[in-house]
Amino acid sequence: MRRLFLVPLVLSLTLLAAACGGGSSNSDSGSGGTASGDDAAVVNGDHITQATLDRRLNEAACSYKLQKKTFPKAGTTEYQQIRTQILQSLVQRAQLAQKAPGLGVSVTDKQVEAQLKNLKTQYFGGSESKYNAELKRQCVTDAEVRDDLQSNLLSNAIFKKVTTSATVTSTDVKAYYDAHREVYTTPQTRVVSHILVKNKALADKLYAQLQKGASFASLAKKYSIDPGSKAQGGQLTITRGQTVAPFDRVAFELRTGALSKPVHTQYGWHIIHADKPATPHHSTPFSQVKASIKQQLLQQKRNTALQTWLNGLKKEYDGKISYAAGLAPPATSTTATTTG
Repeated sequence: MRRLFLVPLVLSLTLLAAACGGGSSNSDSGSGGTASGDDAAVVNGDHITQATLDRRLNEAACSYKLQKKTFPKAGTTEYQQIRTQILQSLVQRAQLAQKAPGLGVSVTDKQVEAQLKNLKTQYFGGSESKYNAELKRQCVTDAEVRDDLQSNLLSNAIFKKVTTSATVTSTDVKAYYDAHREVYTTPQTRVVSHILVKNKALADKLYAQLQKGASFASLAKKYSIDPGSKAQGGQLTITRGQTVAPFDRVAFELRTGALSKPVHTQYGWHIIHADKPATPHHSTPFSQVKASIKQQLLQQKRNTALQTWLNGLKKEYDGKISYAAGLAPPATSTTATTTG
């Protein structure tokens, strides 16, 4: 069982990973206070202790054990990557907590309690004993769960705050639909059978046999060189515009039940039989997709607004985060991934 209570936090903080965590110099010291003694990092004066980082690493190791996976040994590249990810998430929390007041964002104890109650109900049927047993099994404390939930609620509130100006008009939605009509269009399809051979002489011979009543499927299995349909007696479903032009044209022009004369393409000679009528070309009406298009465009605009805010945050914290020796994150140019 994965750790239930950190999953929402990890997802929400994914959007901040590059811009926030990478917002400082990658040196082991910065102007926001010096990491020393018990510190793993100092974020603009706020201290993240080595003990806190060690507890989180222990939780990660516990999670690996529950999944029957071997936790990387200290000193390995994999271990250092996990340690860096955990420390960066803690750095991000500190940054968000510092920025929240200026944005007019806060999270109350009542909100945290409500969220925790929902989780207890969802996963443990409201049972305190089951909840506490799971905490012990996953090597976490109730206080850490509450802290995780508070951070998650705060990051979500900040996301909403910094993207509140993102809007999409009806004109935007219609313009997108018009520019992407192919996405909302279902082309014709048709079930046909064909026999593909290399030379016209053989194609003419097979065509003559078919006109006299020979089994199309039997001849296809014996003579066709098309590996995709040979075993099915030559039968396949084609989509308008997705096969070579001569084949496509004839296959869709044939009357249902009709047989074509040999058709030449770059692959050889085809004899085509129209097994079923073609399905009609269909376009999804704008009215059916405008809501989903609006939501898609709104999310894109929110992501852009968030990225702009994150870029500013990265500059603001440049040089304001210091790390204990060996704990600074590696240089990266990763762009933050946003989630809503």
